[in-house]
Amino acid sequence: MGPRAVLACAASALVLALAGCGADESQDGGPLEGSRTVTIYSSLPMHGSDRMSSQDMVNAIKLALQDAGGKAGELNVTYVSLDSSTREEGTWTSDRVLDNARQAVRDINTIAYIGDRESAATALSLPLTNEGDILQVSPTSAYDGLTRPGGVRTGEPERFYPSGKRTFGRMVPADNVQASALVGYMKDEGVKTLAMLGDRELVGGGIADQVSKAAKLQGIAVDDLGRIDARKGDLGRDAADVAATGADAFLFAGDGDTGAERIFGAVAGVTTKMLLFAPGAAADQAVIKELRPQVQRRMRITTAALPTRELPATAGAFEARFRTTFGRRPAPEALLAYEATQAVLSSIAAAGTKGNKRAVVINKFFDIENRRSVLGTYSIDRYGDTSLRRFAGNKLRNSRLVLDKVLDVQR
Repeated sequence: MGPRAVLACAASALVLALAGCGADESQDGGPLEGSRTVTIYSSLPMHGSDRMSSQDMVNAIKLALQDAGGKAGELNVTYVSLDSSTREEGTWTSDRVLDNARQAVRDINTIAYIGDRESAATALSLPLTNEGDILQVSPTSAYDGLTRPGGVRTGEPERFYPSGKRTFGRMVPADNVQASALVGYMKDEGVKTLAMLGDRELVGGGIADQVSKAAKLQGIAVDDLGRIDARKGDLGRDAADVAATGADAFLFAGDGDTGAERIFGAVAGVTTKMLLFAPGAAADQAVIKELRPQVQRRMRITTAALPTRELPATAGAFEARFRTTFGRRPAPEALLAYEATQAVLSSIAAAGTKGNKRAVVINKFFDIENRRSVLGTYSIDRYGDTSLRRFAGNKLRNSRLVLDKVLDVQR
């Protein structure tokens, strides 16, 4: 065989070898194209009343990455924690949320974005990450309009997805599920009539509308007294309006930083037997500590985070490891952040040699079905919502949530 024939055979063999290996993977199983390192970002408020629980969420994300050995499949995974708040404001700000989302989108190695904590913040960041084709998973944003019709503003959820593709999911059940849990809790407590006020924020309007719908289905009459800013001013007239309804119970549909402790105190001061209900968003630790003992005794609060004894054994193991590592019991939101990270890592791993491709990882997240986790076994539907539908019905004792009953919401 002459030299030209030898070269021709060698070239043919090389072509066949490349074809046999495939175009998407290298000989060691890693991606042939793109970086072998991907980055997960988080956006959480690290100042103000949410500081400690947000820090616990960040630490939970770090534990999830530590458990995975800093890898997903054959890819290395790095983590960047961004602060969505400022020391001056003491809460998340629109500018910080938008800046965080832009930073993640500009990073060519970004594969996923965990956040934001609040639904209103997620409503700002989501259109940006969506245009960047980045998987965004929120541990705690429950507003219905983020994933499906039922929000308080027109054009939802489409307005959050300018690319036309769904890229968002969450670990917490949507507000329509919590509304059913709240109303079910009320029925268990013998409530037949409900007086309701909401705040003027996205969360309050959303949960108030969903409670009205759920109450109608479950036979509770609702007197919706509108939306207020309970953070300032005299609430005497609002409390008097609530008392005048003669309802069995009062619900403030709002967030923790919109004056929940003030309106509950005002209503308790002019009524003697009315039960007081709150969604989890309105009952953070800073609010609870401000409630007088006589108010706490009448409070009923629903939360998506159940005690670890009501969850798989892996939840208890996570809590024990967290306490050993960080020296304190984790906030309930930490478990949601841990599983959000685990779900992202499993989606990257499931993408195999394309684990550094944003679009592929998004598709793998939406393929999650019957996943066993610290939260229980769940699937992700085509909207990005979890199939989990259990809530804790809590009372308050010495400024702490105490499980009263587990609320299973039927489909």
